[in-house]
Amino acid sequence: MHKVIDDILTSTRRRVADLHAADTDAPKKIERRDIIPLIRLRKRENRIPVIAEVKPGSPTTDKREITPDDAARIAQEMEAAGAVAISVLTEPAFFSGSMENLSAVRRAVSIPVLRKDFIIDEKQIYETESDLILLIAGILGNDLERFVDLALTRGIEPLVEIHDKSELSGALNTETRIIGVNNRNLNTLTVDLSTSEHLVPLIPADRIIISESGTRGPPDAVRMIRAGADAILVGTAVMDAPFDKTLELVDAL
Repeated sequence: MHKVIDDILTSTRRRVADLHAADTDAPKKIERRDIIPLIRLRKRENRIPVIAEVKPGSPTTDKREITPDDAARIAQEMEAAGAVAISVLTEPAFFSGSMENLSAVRRAVSIPVLRKDFIIDEKQIYETESDLILLIAGILGNDLERFVDLALTRGIEPLVEIHDKSELSGALNTETRIIGVNNRNLNTLTVDLSTSEHLVPLIPADRIIISESGTRGPPDAVRMIRAGADAILVGTAVMDAPFDKTLELVDAL
């Protein structure tokens, strides 16, 4: 069966081929905004740590054009509602994201910003100016540890995304502090919240756990926190009304 993920990776390889090799000898180190204290603070407040996503669209949803100014405004609303971080899609062909949106959001907010993309080449880490970067275990395979180490060297927090036990095993062999459990199967694009319920209990307590995808509203958010996730990453469900929907999730407990 032909998979959308194959098309995305083919497109990403073409995009990466056009990237200039950054100055890899002395790359600028990022002054990172640390998400972990913010997650712990929200938990002490008995509120839900929400990473809210500036999400123009995806292969399973309608797309809309979001300019850097739009992205900055949306992110500010999410921050005002209590989000612990902002995720910004930078994949252009299938998610209508952009690096310009990432830069605009990081200038506009004071909380951490996550670059969400399909990272397959070191050049993408060198071009990134964000506090966190998504690294997908199922895509990077044996290269995962090298990419985690490179992100850490640059001062960027890796968020390693997993979907099954073998990917979790690979993630635990890296220095990542944060593991994301994606409830969406990248091969079929179907969502199953029980993915988090099965995998979260297997993750050691010294890692921060993010439940990604599939949260449609407060009951789902509470379900993921009850399953043991430290935080949730939400895109589609908050984009219609960034302030109100983000606040609704933050205050769902």
